[in-house]
Amino acid sequence: MQKETGATAPSDSATLSEARRVEREAFQEGWRASASTIPAVFAWGIVSGMAMVKSGMSIFQSLGMSLLVYAGSAQFAVLPLLAVGTPLLVVFFTAMIVNLRFVIFSAAVAPHFEHLPWYRRIWYGFFNGDISMAFFPQRFPNHTVGQPAGKIGFFAAICYPGWVAWQLGATIGILLASQIPESWNIGFAGTLALIAIMIPMTNNLPALVGVVVSGTVAVLALHFPYRLGLLAAMVMGMAAALTVDKFLPVRDKDDEDGEVAT
Repeated sequence: MQKETGATAPSDSATLSEARRVEREAFQEGWRASASTIPAVFAWGIVSGMAMVKSGMSIFQSLGMSLLVYAGSAQFAVLPLLAVGTPLLVVFFTAMIVNLRFVIFSAAVAPHFEHLPWYRRIWYGFFNGDISMAFFPQRFPNHTVGQPAGKIGFFAAICYPGWVAWQLGATIGILLASQIPESWNIGFAGTLALIAIMIPMTNNLPALVGVVVSGTVAVLALHFPYRLGLLAAMVMGMAAALTVDKFLPVRDKDDEDGEVAT
């Protein structure tokens, strides 16, 4: 019995070491893929920090909101409501509507983490957002569900650095709100950075249709209450992309995949 235990221990150790190596390599891969998003996230963090202070919130309230409400669109949506003393129920409802896209994001990513305990899924869910949805499904499409190797490392690499960049930017914006002139257009710089990231990812017909439809709906629905235009643009863009992908001939899909791989 002792011999059997001694024989299996090295194997278990080797398996654990191999798993760690895979996760480290996945982390490095995720960092290389998403590092270009850090300047945009940092810039948006500065803008959010400035907006919180200029809306009348104290420094400690602003820091607390930045740490707990990791959602820039929700922050920008509720700040005007908080400034005019809107009832909290309306504030929560507005934030929920604006962030409904995260429900879709979570539904897309959740099957890949079913093997984890609930508290770890909650932890990763907090960091799940636009950047993770831009990279994770491309690296781990639906057919990889049930193959956990490398997913935690890759997900951590595309989420954690962005969270740190956001918090650093928000802290700078909070502490230096009165010193940073609005004429610098930091928010517009962040938008340009995100556009530069998005363009290379629009590498097939469904993605192009989704971008065009969502962009058009976002402009047309700009004045929808509670920023519902953002939700409408996301839903319509995804629906258009899925429709085109469904009816696109299989040969055309293979050709596009081959071009991307090349």
